Amino acid sequence: METESVLFPEDEHNRILRDNVHPADWVNPEPASCYNLVVIGAGTAGLVTAAGAAGLGAKVALIESNLMGGDCLNVGCVPSKALIRASRAVHEIRSAREFGIFGGEGIAVDFGAAMERMRRLRSGISHHDSALRFRDELGVDVFFGQGRFAGPDLIEVGGKQLRFAKAAICTGARAAAPPVPGLAEAGYLTNESVFSLTKIPPRLAVIGAGPIGCELAQAFARLGSRVSIVGHRTEHILPREDPDAAGILQKVFLREGIALYLPAEDLEVFLRDGKKVLLVTSKGRQVEVEVDEILVGVGRAPNVEGLGLEVAGIAYDVRKGVQVNDRLQTSNPRVYSAGDICFPFKFTHTADALARILIANALFMGRQKSSALTVPWCTYTDPEIAHVGMSAHDAEKQGIEVQTLTVPLTDVDRAILDGETEGFARVHLKKGSDRILGATVVARHAGEMINELSLAITNGLGLSAIGRTIHPYPTQAEAIKKLADAYNRTRLTPLLKKVLSVWLSWRRT
Repeated sequence: METESVLFPEDEHNRILRDNVHPADWVNPEPASCYNLVVIGAGTAGLVTAAGAAGLGAKVALIESNLMGGDCLNVGCVPSKALIRASRAVHEIRSAREFGIFGGEGIAVDFGAAMERMRRLRSGISHHDSALRFRDELGVDVFFGQGRFAGPDLIEVGGKQLRFAKAAICTGARAAAPPVPGLAEAGYLTNESVFSLTKIPPRLAVIGAGPIGCELAQAFARLGSRVSIVGHRTEHILPREDPDAAGILQKVFLREGIALYLPAEDLEVFLRDGKKVLLVTSKGRQVEVEVDEILVGVGRAPNVEGLGLEVAGIAYDVRKGVQVNDRLQTSNPRVYSAGDICFPFKFTHTADALARILIANALFMGRQKSSALTVPWCTYTDPEIAHVGMSAHDAEKQGIEVQTLTVPLTDVDRAILDGETEGFARVHLKKGSDRILGATVVARHAGEMINELSLAITNGLGLSAIGRTIHPYPTQAEAIKKLADAYNRTRLTPLLKKVLSVWLSWRRT
């Protein structure tokens, strides 16, 4: 991935971004005789590792071949959420009639202005990940160039050799494309190029019905594209989510005019009169979908190439990435790894959490385990779908009996008042107890609401503890407390109710 392909167009905002995350005039420092820690990759995992280790007194070197901030800042979380927010504003205006506000149906959308806003906000955030900050404020030696192992305790970058006591591989992952005939020849967008658009494609096909595909499909549809999602052998959108949750969002997509081809079999792509055409077989029917652009969002490939891993005795797989044990140590005991390069849950917040484990284990002989993490996630569609812990299916596979409780948002006053009743809060409890095994929330701000349940699981707090906690009224998060109330009602058995009735009757005499 070339820097120029990411930072387009050449405007003031992208110049500021580049000056922060890959300055053109940067001069690599002279290496120290030996580093406590050399970090390859300046995405989330690498930045947190380098900053945390340096803050604890370690001598740290940080190597980046492209843009500091990695995918999250440059082509992932930050630009996508800015675009999603713009699309949500459009939808709110167009839907304002329900609230007695008229005239929003025919509003004009300036896609270029929305993208310019994204670039402006992204450049403003970029100082936090900048080379100057890491060098001047945090005391990290920052090197730009391709880092490559030259031995079990040696890394080369830009003609310089960096010797280390410990090293961390945090090179992340990149967008992967499915082996669809004709796709490469027709050309396509990924998250690494879509945020360089300045004009909205009138017709957009999204290959992939996972989180990236669904988030961007809805955003582009609301901003004016005619969007088709091609599921590529997926029966429904978001196949890893609770089927009821995915079903709600799927109905929303159809209502908003997004065409769904699920599953899509025997997919082919070809060019016709300068347009891209997808030949799709879906549910036994062959369909041609003609579009102006194709966006691929079907997974991630680990960045293991060009690192010289073999030289350092580091085992890896080209599909799964660097192989690590539960303490994030590679087959070379001096070298650790964190983030998308080695972990199945490829999220920014997971990379952050793994980096903290890496620091403790690599530098301070810690025994922290990555398997102990409770990992929540959220798909930032509208409504959002957030999840943490086990699904009911996961528990059943492990032989754990579950009790599932669900509170629909139609039972939550604030959701009714907000006009946001499509969704629910759901918990899976270990049967016979209030221990929370997992949870799913579907709501406008599900990503904010899931945190209370994540905290409970992480700290071993049962649903009863949430029930004892006063929640402000009215909020949509009251749905979580209602789950606890529902659990308490299940404890009121007919026998117990009869005993209480007799007791209260006696107290009246």
